[in-house]
Amino acid sequence: MTLPLTILGGYLGAGKTTLVNHLLRHSGRRLAILVNEFGDLAIDADLIEAEEDDLIALAGGCVCCSYGDDLTEALIALSRRVPLPEHIVLEASGVAMPGAIAATAGLIDDLRIAGIVGLVDATRIDALLSDEYLSDTIARQVAAADLLVVTRTDLVPADAARTRLAALAPGAPVVVGGGAPECDMILADLHGATRHDGNGHGAAHRSRVLPMDAPVDPQRFARALGDDPKVVRAKGHLRGSDGRTMTLQLVGDRFDLAAAPEGASPGIVVISVP
Repeated sequence: MTLPLTILGGYLGAGKTTLVNHLLRHSGRRLAILVNEFGDLAIDADLIEAEEDDLIALAGGCVCCSYGDDLTEALIALSRRVPLPEHIVLEASGVAMPGAIAATAGLIDDLRIAGIVGLVDATRIDALLSDEYLSDTIARQVAAADLLVVTRTDLVPADAARTRLAALAPGAPVVVGGGAPECDMILADLHGATRHDGNGHGAAHRSRVLPMDAPVDPQRFARALGDDPKVVRAKGHLRGSDGRTMTLQLVGDRFDLAAAPEGASPGIVVISVP
């Protein structure tokens, strides 16, 4: 049996944390909530039963885990928990690419992508799509979604946002989350049910491994990879020209280089769109 994973995407302030709390209260399922850092997720205090360094025990048998820089390791650990959660909900950071997260998680045998749910703030979508620095990120977040939830519709009508979203993600259902959308809708098996490009999300990503046998300039290599508009995610180890082995984490054109753990083998996994 594979464990379903729902990814919540959307820019900062779109309402992801509010939705997480709603799911914890009303889904009736034993959920595992996965976040990059605990400080980014304000879980309602009355839902928290116990706290440890990297794990929060929640009411109803749910847990909240922090994955830091190693998403794959955290997902594998959750897929082996006893008792096993019924569903994993991953709250992506505001600038993360949910499609790239799904491509990475899709490589784990015991998981299946149930859906990518994109939250969109109706009061800010026009400004964000017009921002020269953020527009590409927002457009890619929206385009990856299997279901779009428009929030803050108590402040502005949802019609304009619906029109913008329909152009960016044709075929993805758009719902208004003024109160809170139904839990079953959010946690449904959505991935692959909508077709934005005729081939589905899984077919829209390609994964390849760069062996990295020869030493390279780490900064120059990372910048070149990030400048490729087709690359959405890269992770692995490389040997620098100074002989040190470095770990590369790249999302879009943003990257981080750090000293690799001892014994790490050179090689970079690159996830890209055709």
